Amino acid sequence: MKLRTRLIISFCIIIFVPVLLAVATMWGFGRYQMRAIRQIYNMDGNAYDYFVNSFKVLSHFTKDTYKSLQQVAKETPDQLADPAYLEQVNQELSKKYSYLIVRKGSSLIYVGLANSPSLEEKLPAYEGETPADPESVFYLEGDEQSLVRQIDFTFQDGEEGSIFIVTAMEQIVPEVKGILADLSISIVLILIFTAGMLTIWIYQGIINPIRKLKVAAQNIKEGNLDFHIEPSNQDEIGELCQTFEDMRFRLKESAEEKVSSEKENKVLIRNISHDLKTPITAIKGYVEGIMDGVADTPEKHDKYIRTIYNKANEMDALIDELTLYSNIDTNRIPYNFNRINVADYFDDCVDEVGLDLESKNIQLTYIDYADKDVLIIADPEQLRRVIHNIIGNSIKYLDKKQGFISIRIRDVGDFIQVEIEDNGKGIAAKDLPYIFDRFYRTDASRNSSTGGSGIGLSIVKKIIEDHGGKIWANSKEGTGTIMYFVIRKYQEVMN
Repeated sequence: MKLRTRLIISFCIIIFVPVLLAVATMWGFGRYQMRAIRQIYNMDGNAYDYFVNSFKVLSHFTKDTYKSLQQVAKETPDQLADPAYLEQVNQELSKKYSYLIVRKGSSLIYVGLANSPSLEEKLPAYEGETPADPESVFYLEGDEQSLVRQIDFTFQDGEEGSIFIVTAMEQIVPEVKGILADLSISIVLILIFTAGMLTIWIYQGIINPIRKLKVAAQNIKEGNLDFHIEPSNQDEIGELCQTFEDMRFRLKESAEEKVSSEKENKVLIRNISHDLKTPITAIKGYVEGIMDGVADTPEKHDKYIRTIYNKANEMDALIDELTLYSNIDTNRIPYNFNRINVADYFDDCVDEVGLDLESKNIQLTYIDYADKDVLIIADPEQLRRVIHNIIGNSIKYLDKKQGFISIRIRDVGDFIQVEIEDNGKGIAAKDLPYIFDRFYRTDASRNSSTGGSGIGLSIVKKIIEDHGGKIWANSKEGTGTIMYFVIRKYQEVMN
């Protein structure tokens, strides 16, 4: 049976079974409680009338008090101005969810409820000393919905008076509360019973596939992906088993990709060993030349020393790059973010790289289109590393007699955009989407002039993304490359 069918049947059971049981329970409790109401409140007739008619129940509560006050108003009306007597009557009424109001002339001389809403304007006018029906009540609407009984009389000094017995409509007979409480408990028990039976039924229908999935999950936990899950039923659980099988297959593919990645890392290590061995071999050769007396003139000696120094710098730069790559791989790049003035910062950067480019006969142009007071949030050292890496790549691949590098700064809304353009040999269209990937190198020959680990631009991308920015490139073979990256501007947050 499909799980959908089981749920439809369960829905029908959870709707109709509790309703039928609740109706039977209400009928039984109703018969029992109606007998109790007739006995406690001395109600005649059908107690169900009182249960469904709140007017009848609440008016019945004050019936005796109404008759007593009517007798006092007729025989000793001044007693209705006695605070002690009125308080005694009000205490009795409070037990019946009611309170007393006495009016003399146009003023209320007694109100039995301390926080009573203003009723003076809503109470009916004096209608004269006419015999009143003890069952007669009227409804008073306002902040407090109430039933009111009225007795009109005349004080001994001849002034008109009225007594009002006010009963709050929100009150409910305690026995009725008991019925509701019992019914609520019964319905809860019915729901628990029904839900329990349905749970057992559904549980038995899906437990076997769940156990199969549990075994499969345990295998995955232990690293065993060489197994197969065969769906036993063509239902939703069977579809889940098939999905789990697809997940197992993807995990196995991912594990195989990880193994492949480890192989690539080993290749990287071999390449790095090669990159380090090349300058080391050169250093050893020049040192041996000095030791053997080959550098027998001051000019040769100075040339050998300078070459050894340059090769040592290449090794140091490569080691620094690998160290930073290790920090990137473990998300441990140390950042020190500060507010930086764009104009001042890039003026310093241009001055710094300008001398090096001038020594290499490379023309540098710099244009700042942004306002002079624009600020960004960045780590100055890491941002300088980004600029140096990009310019270093441009220098490596310059193939023109007269090279040039152009740096442009633009304000693009919430960001500052930096453009670094060169006239190098460019990047092939097939390589352009991958230049920011780790270990990717467009130059497979690994010659000494353009060698490297292939992680420089991946480091640049990581730093820019950690600054909340983005980096991309446009290039044309034989013409040159433009590197773009954006850094978010600093903005004051107004409270």
